[in-house]
Amino acid sequence: MNIKRILRDYSNIKEPLLFGRYITNKDIEKCFKKLRKIKVEVIGNSVENRPIYGMKVGHGSIKILMWSQMHGNESTTTKALFDCLNLFESKNELSKNILENCTLYIIPILNPDGSQYYTRLNANKVDLNRDAQDLSQPESKVLRSVFNDFRPNYCLNLHGQRTIYGVGDTGKSASMSFLSPSQDEKRSITVNREKAMSIISSINEALQDLIPESIARYDDGFNLNCVGDTFQSLGIPTVLYEAGHINNDYNREEIRESVFISLLMGLSVIANGINTSNAKDYFKIPENTKSFYDIIIRNAKIIPEDEMIVDIAIQYEEVLNNEKLIFKPKIEVISNLDKYFGHKEYDAEGEIIKSVDKIPLEVAREIDFVLINNDKIALKP
Repeated sequence: MNIKRILRDYSNIKEPLLFGRYITNKDIEKCFKKLRKIKVEVIGNSVENRPIYGMKVGHGSIKILMWSQMHGNESTTTKALFDCLNLFESKNELSKNILENCTLYIIPILNPDGSQYYTRLNANKVDLNRDAQDLSQPESKVLRSVFNDFRPNYCLNLHGQRTIYGVGDTGKSASMSFLSPSQDEKRSITVNREKAMSIISSINEALQDLIPESIARYDDGFNLNCVGDTFQSLGIPTVLYEAGHINNDYNREEIRESVFISLLMGLSVIANGINTSNAKDYFKIPENTKSFYDIIIRNAKIIPEDEMIVDIAIQYEEVLNNEKLIFKPKIEVISNLDKYFGHKEYDAEGEIIKSVDKIPLEVAREIDFVLINNDKIALKP
């Protein structure tokens, strides 16, 4: 796969109708009108009766099931899916190879109620990724019905992760993370797990030039209630994708490019036949760690008469207001944070940190500005 050539053309491939973090059915429905080669159908309905769409493309013998926004507020992979669909609509060797060898079935938004309200859960406050056994929710039943009817050879489970994750103890943000889920308590390396590991190893190698040392893998503790673990236990190689954070990219537009490449690389590896000789490289990928905050103010005093020096961690709360996403800075921790990293950091150099309104700084308080040595610092992204 010629990644450099694809990246040169990416600005023309990227779907312009999808931008930012708040992506709903209304947004993707606008994109359907542009698709010529791809069949779109309603495959079910959500708790609140919103349509759940399915899309079929390709005519190859290898069947791949892909779904995004199982968690409604994890939309980056949805945007990247439509970037891939735009590529498939064009004439190029990569698309031809994938679509001649594979048939893809794509559910772009599995949880349309959650996407509408920008929540992880569905309208019944259920995490669909913990409903694989109970199948208590209509969205879960839709996914399982497609799985049973389509009978995929591979599954790609597409998610987004919070800004708190880092790559091991490297101080690098986990911009992309992956998992080959376990299918039993022993975390056995079965044939299908090994195939998923090999796919991830190939993606990791391809991404190193794009986002070097910024790829992590999730802990593979077994939970049969999770969809990936269930499908893996049913003998279908399953890869979990997690779109993460890079630079000051809170709209997840910069990392979208890496997700796009990751999806194409995974599909290309499957289309060309998997050689599991690189599966062992999967375990060389560092594990995800909860090691980041959005902002850390270091070496600060918060009480004038107290000589104690502390670090202040600020995390953004994502709030939907009139269909616009707002990032509210809130104080998360006041402590020694030597073992943590900030996506943005300030050094107070022992000076007193004040709020603009002179209200004491304390955990859980929302704060848009601070004064560091009388310099006003804006905390919103």
